Amino acid sequence: MKVRFQKKLAIYFFFLFLIFFLIQSFTFHLLKQSFILSSILGVILIAPLVYLLSKWVTQPLKNLQHNFFGDLDEDLDKLPKAIEELITHLQTKIENASRERDYLHNLLNEITEGILIVDGQGRIRMVNQALREFLSLPPEVEYRSLLEIFRNLELERAIQKVIQNGMSETLEIILPQPKKRVFEVNVVRISSLPERKGPEEKKESFSVLAVFHEMTRLKELEKIRQDFVANVSHELRTPLTTIKGYTETLLEGALKEEVAFQFVQIIKKHSDRLEKIVEDLLMLSKIESQEFQWNKEILSISDLIEGTLELLKDSFEKKRITVSLTPIPSGLQTYGDRKYLEQALFNLLDNAIKYGREKGKIAISVIRKGSKEVEISITDNGIGIPSEDLPRIFERFYRVDKGRSRELGGTGLGLSIVKHIIQAHGGRVWAESTLGKGSTFYLTLPLKKPMDF
Repeated sequence: MKVRFQKKLAIYFFFLFLIFFLIQSFTFHLLKQSFILSSILGVILIAPLVYLLSKWVTQPLKNLQHNFFGDLDEDLDKLPKAIEELITHLQTKIENASRERDYLHNLLNEITEGILIVDGQGRIRMVNQALREFLSLPPEVEYRSLLEIFRNLELERAIQKVIQNGMSETLEIILPQPKKRVFEVNVVRISSLPERKGPEEKKESFSVLAVFHEMTRLKELEKIRQDFVANVSHELRTPLTTIKGYTETLLEGALKEEVAFQFVQIIKKHSDRLEKIVEDLLMLSKIESQEFQWNKEILSISDLIEGTLELLKDSFEKKRITVSLTPIPSGLQTYGDRKYLEQALFNLLDNAIKYGREKGKIAISVIRKGSKEVEISITDNGIGIPSEDLPRIFERFYRVDKGRSRELGGTGLGLSIVKHIIQAHGGRVWAESTLGKGSTFYLTLPLKKPMDF
């Protein structure tokens, strides 16, 4: 068909050329016109035939375009607009996906639990900000192995187990670096979108999510509770055993002997000690209770200290201890409960007397710390406290010298009571000491002015 069309087209062009030649020859030779004029006349005369020929050639092509492509010019005009709309749509999709990704990333970073995501090959894909801060992780951890970053074989084994069998795991791990921390870790496998492996085959991809819940403080509180139960049991058992033993001895016939009076004195002494322990325990329980109501008022720092010193005047004289009080800046006031603040100062001064030297010295200093607080320090020249015991002396029933503390009538709760009273008033308490040279106990209280009330 293509060859036949070409032949017809060649024949038509041949006849057009022949007609043009005849017209030119006629006008040039017979009519004696110039060659140029003869050529122009020939072109003019065959122009209608050329137009008809072009219509005959182009009409099938237009029919073909209309049948197969429609209005191609109109579609080509619409093409740039369609491409622009497609680009805008893709940009919107990309921006939405980016915003969603950023939202999920920010959400994970806002979670206070540590979050770790590991891929199916055991490589780290993401850690949130909380876990970075928990463990002081380096900035770049993505695509690195677990052992390289965490150096914990238990965690590695648990995650590999979840990767292999898909079952969730819960474990407790201790990470010693940068400081000892205890975590309960829940490990689960999470599915991802299927990824194409081949033309017809699809493979399910997955990741492993590990959630780190810090248990350090909970473990410390549990240890404190266990120690408290053990200590209070021991502290109560000692006087109770003594009271029971001497009571049984008296009932077995010692009432009529000369030692009876001495036994009764021992029973009374341990009963008093037992009563003091119970009173201190009740005071601690009351102070820690959220329902406890403090009778707060504007108090003069000078009156607080001088009132407490007056209560202990006989104790100072009995041990011949010299007390020096630096001049207290005028107008220093705080807002608190007089009874309990005097109790805190009383406990600190009483300890300074008990563990101070005969004919020793106690120095009391009051310093204004800026415009917000006042610092009170009590220094003695007694036996001192070992440095390893200093961090624990405010714990319940903690004693540096257990035997001497009981001999001096201490319950092991005095400093703990001081700590809770001062903290309840918005202050701080701490101690410094040199073994054999003495100790200094510090406490701060918020500084208030009358105009604040």
